[in-house]
Amino acid sequence: METDKRPPAGGGDGCLVGVIRIPVKIVAVLVVLPVRVVWELLVAGARAVHRHVLGPLYVHVVEPLLRALGWLLTTLLKLVFVWPWVALWRYVIVPVGQGLAWVGRSLYGQVLAPAGRFLTACVLRPLGEALAWLGRGGMRYLLAPLAKGVTWIGWVLGMSLFVWPWVALWRYVLAPVGRGIARLAAAVYRYVLTPVGHGLVWLAAAVFRYLLRPVGLGLVWLVVALYRYLLRPVGLGIAWLAAALYRYVLTPVGQVLVWAWHVAGRIVGALWRGLKRVGWVLVGWPASWAYRHVLTPVGHAAREVWRTGRAAVREARATVRRALFGTPPVEPARSRARTLGSTTAADAAPADEISLPRRQG
Repeated sequence: METDKRPPAGGGDGCLVGVIRIPVKIVAVLVVLPVRVVWELLVAGARAVHRHVLGPLYVHVVEPLLRALGWLLTTLLKLVFVWPWVALWRYVIVPVGQGLAWVGRSLYGQVLAPAGRFLTACVLRPLGEALAWLGRGGMRYLLAPLAKGVTWIGWVLGMSLFVWPWVALWRYVLAPVGRGIARLAAAVYRYVLTPVGHGLVWLAAAVFRYLLRPVGLGLVWLVVALYRYLLRPVGLGIAWLAAALYRYVLTPVGQVLVWAWHVAGRIVGALWRGLKRVGWVLVGWPASWAYRHVLTPVGHAAREVWRTGRAAVREARATVRRALFGTPPVEPARSRARTLGSTTAADAAPADEISLPRRQG
C-alpha cells in the first residue's frame, strides 16, 4: 500500500469535499462573523481610548510626574551620597592632606635629613666597619671550626635516627618477608587461580553457546516478525488514515474558515464604512451646515450689535460729560489700545469727540 499517491492535477475535490464544505461554510459564517465584528469594535474602542484618554494622560500627567519624581530622586541621592563626600573631600581631606604634606616636607628638610647625615657619618659608618672587622676575624678562627664540628655531629645523629634503622629493617626483615609472600602468591596463582579461571572461561563459553545465543536469536526473530507482520501494516494504515483525514477533511475545513474570516472582514469593513457614511449624513453634515449657515451668521450679527451698542453708550457718556463739565472726554488707554488701527464703530466715536471742540472754536 502506497501513501504518496496524489489526485490528478486539475481534477475536482469530490462529492465528499463538497458535502462537507457547504455546512462548514454556513457554520463558519455564523460563528466567525460575530467574532470578527466584536474584534473590530474592540480594536476601534481601544484605539479611541489610546488616542483620546491614555495618550493625553501619559503626555500631560504621567510623563511630567515621572520627570519630577526622577529629578527629586536624583537630588535626594546626590544630597545623601554625593554632595557630603564631595564637600568632605574638597573642604576637609584636601586641605588637611596639603597641610600634612607641607609639615612632612619641612620636617624632612629641616630635621630628619641633617640628623640622618650626621648619624651616618659619625656613628653608623664607624660602627659598621668595627663590626665587619670583628666578623671577619670571628668567622675565620672561631665560627668555621665550630660549624664543621656541629655539622659532623648532626650528620651522625641524622644517620643514626633516620637512615641506618630503616636500612636494617629493610635488609633483614622486609626483604625476606616480601620474597616469601611473592613465592606463596606465585604458587597460589599457578596451582589454584589458573585452573579455576580456565574452568570459569569454559563454563561461560558453554552458557553463551548453548543458552544465550539461541535465546537471543529467538528474540531477534520474534521482534523482526512482530515488526514485519504487525507493526508495519498497522503504521501504514494509520498513516494512510491520517493523510486521508488531512487531505479530505482538515484542508477543506481550513480553507472554509479562511474564506469565512476574509468574508467577515469585508462585511465588517462595509458595515463600518456604511455606519460612517450614515453618521456623516445624519450628524456630521447637518452640524456642519448649521455651524456654517446658521451659527456663524448669528455670531457675526451678535458681534456687530454688541459693537454698535457699545459705541452708542460711549457716545452718550461723552455727550453727558460735555454737557456737565464742558471739557472734551479723553478716551481711556485701554480703549485706545483695544481699538488701535480698527475701522469698527467703537473707533469712530472718539474721532468725533476729539474734532468737536475744533468745530466749536
